[in-house]
Amino acid sequence: MDDFYSDPRLYDLMFPPGPRAAFYAEEARRAGGPVLELACGTGQLLVPITRAGLRTVGLDLSPDMLRVARDRLRDAPVPGEVVEGDMRDFDLGESFALVFVARNSLLHLHATDDLLACFRSVRRHLEPGGVFVFDIFNPSVQRLAGPAGERFPVMRVDHPEHGEVTVEAEGEYDAAAQVKRETWYFSAPGRPDFRKATLAVRNIFPQELPLLLSVAGLRMEARYGNLLREPFQGNSAHQVCVCRAAP
Repeated sequence: MDDFYSDPRLYDLMFPPGPRAAFYAEEARRAGGPVLELACGTGQLLVPITRAGLRTVGLDLSPDMLRVARDRLRDAPVPGEVVEGDMRDFDLGESFALVFVARNSLLHLHATDDLLACFRSVRRHLEPGGVFVFDIFNPSVQRLAGPAGERFPVMRVDHPEHGEVTVEAEGEYDAAAQVKRETWYFSAPGRPDFRKATLAVRNIFPQELPLLLSVAGLRMEARYGNLLREPFQGNSAHQVCVCRAAP
């Protein structure tokens, strides 16, 4: 079984920046620098912010992903760096005007203690008046209630080496842990299931999220239902949250 993040090229094809690039670039412009991205991956979101003239730091656990991010930062006009580390417990020796965690990466932290540890680390790294921004999905009861062990289609992507890659997944939901554990299957012409990877994500429900932030000394200033900053509603696909340190 492969590490889900061991193939940066395939990851970037599956998850292009889309509207997140504009959203986080605008947050960075509003906050000013320096900017810290947790779980920065290949730097898809961090590099454009650096090239816009703000000092940036990216932190991630995957050396494969960081290798790509580091290459992308080499020709940036201002300093940008990436650091291998754990977003639950880090000390970078400086504070930031903006800290962000994009595209559900926060949900890799399954235990409540791990989420609180991350939030507390973020708070320690915020400048006075600094902003913490993240986007996670809004849990879908219908999807969580789906039959366990039954494959469902996820996406298709064109890969320069493999051709058209079909991605399917199967899994089950652990209601006690609020964690959905899945196996993803990657198939190419003549190569069924040439790659398998596991993915497990925590589900954070709307009513518990402000409480978790509050325990860690943060307060939610705004919550949007998507990256266009439309109001959050019960059927919104995302929880896009803007937070600051509590007084």
